Amino acid sequence: MAEFTWEADVAEGVLKNHALSAKLRSAAIARTIAQQFVTTEPGYGRMKGDSHTITRIKNIAEPTSAKIGEKARIPIDTFAQSTVTITVSEYGRGVEYTHKSQLLGHYDRENAIQKELRKQLRLVLDTAAFTAAKTAKISFAPTSATGGTFDTDGTPSTTATFNGTVAHVKLIRDYMMDTIHVPGWDGGDEYVALCSTKFMRGIKDDPEFIDWNKAQNAEKFFKGEVGKIENIRFLEVNHTNGLSGSKGTGSVLGEALFFGDDFVAMVVAEDPELRAAIPADFGRQKAVAWYGVLEYGLIWDTSNDGEARVIYVTSA
Repeated sequence: MAEFTWEADVAEGVLKNHALSAKLRSAAIARTIAQQFVTTEPGYGRMKGDSHTITRIKNIAEPTSAKIGEKARIPIDTFAQSTVTITVSEYGRGVEYTHKSQLLGHYDRENAIQKELRKQLRLVLDTAAFTAAKTAKISFAPTSATGGTFDTDGTPSTTATFNGTVAHVKLIRDYMMDTIHVPGWDGGDEYVALCSTKFMRGIKDDPEFIDWNKAQNAEKFFKGEVGKIENIRFLEVNHTNGLSGSKGTGSVLGEALFFGDDFVAMVVAEDPELRAAIPADFGRQKAVAWYGVLEYGLIWDTSNDGEARVIYVTSA
């Protein structure tokens, strides 16, 4: 009788290797950082129309002198306000599958699809928040190792020729503090910087970054936080749909956002949620989707002193 040869008779396939792992693996996604800094606007929801208007109070100008004579009338100043309107949109994506694939598959198709849709939802909302923040009127483009140009009309018109350095951080911080008087995040005295991996590499490679972080920053407050300079907390963003890592001459610059309080507003008519479709063809065709009615918008869409809250580091 001929000897049975396993390798020759069964070269591959489930007859030879029929054990499947009990653990299901899934691909990784980029960090979703922005949502933790978004403010959900109160007072809006169902049956409120398709938009939400935010009222903003302007500063009353400081006079050269507030002294008045004994018989003089008190001068009257102007009290002014402005508004910004955010119009909601429908968001949603879904995946179809069959009853047969669910019935005969090694793993639960519906649970796996729901998990992946939740990951997709996080990425979509993250991108939407970044898209709103990048409508900021003030942008900054590094044009040397220590200098750069601020544009204040909402359209970046300067081409960046360098990546970010600590020297640029100082310029941005002083502009926020002394020129446009941005309030600190959440009522405090600190600012926040969301930085692409490319921009963050420029900062990390600067020896001064190491000096700033030798004796401080043992406590990290935010997801993705990597350090602190000049009272600015830095978070690294590897979601390139949110912040690009290839801007400027020769793609030298990675994008970043520096901001204080009142960063971006989220207006929600219906919270995003997973929904199962009504099965079709007598239960043979199935689908799961996420769906929501919402939108993101910049609260202060101006470059005015005391109003602007975001500086967008990018290039024309």
